[in-house]
Amino acid sequence: MKKNQELFVIPGFVGPPLEAVMVKWLTSLVPIWEERYSNHNPPPDGEWQRRLKRPVYWLGNWQFACLDYYHPPKGVLNRCVRAEPYPEFLSSLVGKMEAKIRASMGTPPGWHLNTCLINYYGKVEEDGRWVDVASVGEHRDYEPGPVASLSFGESALFQFVKSRSKGSRDAVVREHWLKNGEFQAFGGTFWKSEVFHRVQRVKRNGGFQFPVVLHGVRIRRINLTFRFVPDEHIVDANRLPREVREDIVGYVRQLAQSSSHWRQQLPTLA
Repeated sequence: MKKNQELFVIPGFVGPPLEAVMVKWLTSLVPIWEERYSNHNPPPDGEWQRRLKRPVYWLGNWQFACLDYYHPPKGVLNRCVRAEPYPEFLSSLVGKMEAKIRASMGTPPGWHLNTCLINYYGKVEEDGRWVDVASVGEHRDYEPGPVASLSFGESALFQFVKSRSKGSRDAVVREHWLKNGEFQAFGGTFWKSEVFHRVQRVKRNGGFQFPVVLHGVRIRRINLTFRFVPDEHIVDANRLPREVREDIVGYVRQLAQSSSHWRQQLPTLA
């Protein structure tokens, strides 16, 4: 299959009635700020502890940053902690997304979009001033099979790039603006393994501002990224090794304040 058949964008995939439901639900969630490292996963030499650029929320399974995300073939154990299931309206939408993807590109055995990262893009207040953090640096998604996303709010400049030597500019292979309500999917060796992808910037002139339940942020774009983690690599919180439980218990305490799922998990981390 040619690489141009393994990348597509569908405008208006989420129409106004469902969009209203989605936005109401997305702004009712309470995302958290995560630190990149932890006591048992300290920064490597020359690095330092740092907060992620934007608040996040996960469904299906939560890949805490301090657990170093899911990275097969070696980084698969104790990386994905069972999280809240998709609400019914989202499960239905994901089923339609999966059907579109299967009709256009290959998928590995057992593939289904069972993990969802929700990124909240905008500005944060730092030392009395507002700093724009609505971008994501170049990276790859290592979960097997195609990746899908839904965008809400301001348009984002999404780029695929090939990194060059240090000190030189990356080569942009393809770029396009992801608009409100659009569905994007990509898979295959080229888009997933031979190039990186990033959100270069997010527009500010569309009038979007989401009333999220967080202090000191102004959110103008919310993106949901869906991927596949093999079920055998998703673990309940109480099955994690003790040092892993110790690294994430603070985050679970935060999540438990607004989530019944995480409230039930909290006693198992002690």
